Amino acid sequence: MTLSLLRRPEAIVAVALLLAMVIIGLVNPAFWSLDNQFGLLRSNVVIGIMAVGVLLVMISGGIDVSFPAFAVAAMYLTVKGMVQFNYTGVALPFVAATLIGLILGAFNAFCIRAFRMIPLIVTLGTASVVRGLLLGLVGTSTINVDKMPPQLIDFGKTDIVNLTLADGSRYGLTAMILIYAALALAVHLALRYTMIGRSLYAFGGAPEAAARVGFDTRKTLLFAYCAAGALAGFAGLLHSSMIWLANPRDFVGFELDVIAAVVLGGASIFGGKGSVLGTLLGVFLLVMIKNSLIIMHIDTTWQQVVVGLVIIAATTLTAWRDRMRVA
Repeated sequence: MTLSLLRRPEAIVAVALLLAMVIIGLVNPAFWSLDNQFGLLRSNVVIGIMAVGVLLVMISGGIDVSFPAFAVAAMYLTVKGMVQFNYTGVALPFVAATLIGLILGAFNAFCIRAFRMIPLIVTLGTASVVRGLLLGLVGTSTINVDKMPPQLIDFGKTDIVNLTLADGSRYGLTAMILIYAALALAVHLALRYTMIGRSLYAFGGAPEAAARVGFDTRKTLLFAYCAAGALAGFAGLLHSSMIWLANPRDFVGFELDVIAAVVLGGASIFGGKGSVLGTLLGVFLLVMIKNSLIIMHIDTTWQQVVVGLVIIAATTLTAWRDRMRVA
């Protein structure tokens, strides 16, 4: 029982996470400070929400690199609209951002399904089109904190816990972590206990077999890309509320970090495998590594090298694991 548990991808990632935490803590004791841990959890929120959406696509056997463009489009259009109409609410903007992402995700699914196109090519194309239209038609200027809707800022500033350091500065644990946890739990329950969740695994493992046993593969594909787009749109506006600005050039290169985290969490690039728990652990491990590199004053260029190596290593291990199971 214990041996089979340790063979699970989630267990492997959890062990790697604990070992990394011990090593990093020994190298730099500041890692264990409460304000650094709170900062780590805060950094998990946006990338984690996006990663949960990408997980659904990868389980279905696809790939999505358009979600950063969808996130920035949903975020910028929503904030721009709030400023233009002097809107003071918070709930409706998040609904609007989520719907924008969902509609764009549906377009991905339509192109992939209707024209039998490769998901990577489709999502590369839609990402480029959306970013180009956003910058060309909507604008390129950043909406700074002085122009941001104050209600959105107040929402992003909400903390569960507030503490004070010896020098008088304050820090806290963001309440956005609860939203992240709720969304992750909802996706976990959908994958584990619903027919659409089962169809994702079946479709990702063997599309033709899934269709033969009665799964509606069209709806499966639509759900995966719509959910990924919707979560990206929601995460984009949440990101804006947490950093107090809206930059139409944001999230460039973000797809590498998210995909690395999902693969690191045990999702197979060939489809049919992956879990929310593994993805959450993968996100935390990747964010922790990048955070530690920043603490050790490692240049951002080398951080990208680390992310690239993580993708290669995790993909290699996943492919090796799948071959061993087949053998």
